[in-house]
Amino acid sequence: MHRHVKSGFILGAAAMMAISLVGCGTNANSSPSGKSTASGVTATQGQPLVMSTGPKGNFTENFNPFSASADDGTSGFIYEPLFYYNEVGPQVYPILGTTKTWSNGNTTLTVQLNSKAKWTDGKAFTAQDVVFTFDLLKKFPAADLNGVWQKLSSVKAQGKSTVVFQFKSEDVPFAMYVLQQVIVPQHIWSSVGDPTKFSNPKPIGTGPFTLERFSSQEYVYKANPNYYKGTVPVPEVDIPAYGDNNSNNMALSEGTLDWDGAIMQNIQKNYVDKSSDNHYWFPPDAIVSLVPNLKDPLLSNAAVRQAISLAINREDIQNKGEYGLYKVAQPDGILPTMSSWVDPNLPQKDKAFTYNPSAAEKVLERAGFKKNSSGIFVSLSGKPLSLTLLVVSGWTDWVEDASLLSQELKQVGIQLNVQQEQYGAYMAQLQSHKFQLAMSTSNSGPNPYYIFQSLLYTNQAYNYEQFSDPAVDAALTDFSKTTDATKQKQDIYTVEKVLAEQLPVIPVVYGIQGDEYRDNKYTGWPDANNPYVTPAPWAWPAPEIVIMHLKPVSK
Repeated sequence: MHRHVKSGFILGAAAMMAISLVGCGTNANSSPSGKSTASGVTATQGQPLVMSTGPKGNFTENFNPFSASADDGTSGFIYEPLFYYNEVGPQVYPILGTTKTWSNGNTTLTVQLNSKAKWTDGKAFTAQDVVFTFDLLKKFPAADLNGVWQKLSSVKAQGKSTVVFQFKSEDVPFAMYVLQQVIVPQHIWSSVGDPTKFSNPKPIGTGPFTLERFSSQEYVYKANPNYYKGTVPVPEVDIPAYGDNNSNNMALSEGTLDWDGAIMQNIQKNYVDKSSDNHYWFPPDAIVSLVPNLKDPLLSNAAVRQAISLAINREDIQNKGEYGLYKVAQPDGILPTMSSWVDPNLPQKDKAFTYNPSAAEKVLERAGFKKNSSGIFVSLSGKPLSLTLLVVSGWTDWVEDASLLSQELKQVGIQLNVQQEQYGAYMAQLQSHKFQLAMSTSNSGPNPYYIFQSLLYTNQAYNYEQFSDPAVDAALTDFSKTTDATKQKQDIYTVEKVLAEQLPVIPVVYGIQGDEYRDNKYTGWPDANNPYVTPAPWAWPAPEIVIMHLKPVSK
């Protein structure tokens, strides 16, 4: 199962501001007018699509985009942001916005809006809706899931089609969180009151779909016949409820589901081989690491962290614990999809991990550790290398990873005791730093800043290991103040070297967010040859981009 960390202020962000804007995937075969026939289905539309974002049990009616537990599709299908940033490629998609421009030393961001956009009740979308949405977040901070008002000083309209965001100080990467905030209609939400307490059963958005019907077992979206970006290729999206992984995966294997994001054991045999229509793509998007508490007297020793890293058989973790779907991580922390950010001058030893148990033991011996009668290394002060590894109970892949790690470290004289906790208790221990070692995942985003800022910036909420390095902080701060790609790369190079050489966290494998899909109804799905957007059906609002790229298969 993929552990996806929600993007937010506490994690930081990165935006490639110099990259080109790409249109929001209006289907090449769509009618320019996007008008429906009398039956409500256009000639360019295909068949209904059935999708799942994983087993969640019975659904609760909640189409509130300010709720972290909103029903899938609320963001993207119904409510849209100004822009969307691809996490597996360089694209930035204009949605309700058309252009964005920095000024005043990268503290003022001016956005031009799409004047064709309309709410599904027929009313025009304007800059006043954008300003209202952000003012609502300011008035009710609990609705501000990304903490945008910790960075913004004002949001103002200039006419009906221009919005000006004033930042308190330079923070170019954070613009992504501002621009990906979904917008709600002022004429409806102005009478709602506290937006966090509204279930919003009849959502009115600007997106490609409207809510057709809802039940605890299934809800259905219908294509918006007047969508301002043209004909929606998919006339209907059905989202059924599943109670557990077994029922979800069975529906996937049997062809009931057209689109899913399950992590399936032996996916080739259990899914791909069952039909030539079945495909999957799981691109890397984050780093799954062993996170050491650097305030612990044993783990603060770089030799201990180095020995642990040398003792890990990452290929075993990849193939046995992660079903071969995850890829082995590299010391510099750069994802394979971001290879252009790798420092060309990084030493060879920092470009790939080595599995070398004998070298691990030598590192500890040189640091003064000696084995006791039980074969466990002991420090000069008499402390045995007996460490507790925290994982989440029920996350079966991580539990298996932990078991493998325990076996591998014991071979070199390090005792690893696996502690399984429910997710809430696991997070509480991470956040209070009451742990020794933990498996955890980084943030994700369109470039390495996301990962590094979430893992390594001093006092960042997800810097569970409590790492602090003035050079790293300076590099990340410098990155955030500029749109100069050359400067940004130099900043990232600085952090790469620190991560590779000091191992403040110990990368194990790359996290993934991907999908299984069937191409018997539609082609045009994102894949390794065309990574135009994050493919996971739960990575909202990315599914909107996917849907608008699909092309119906002729029957």
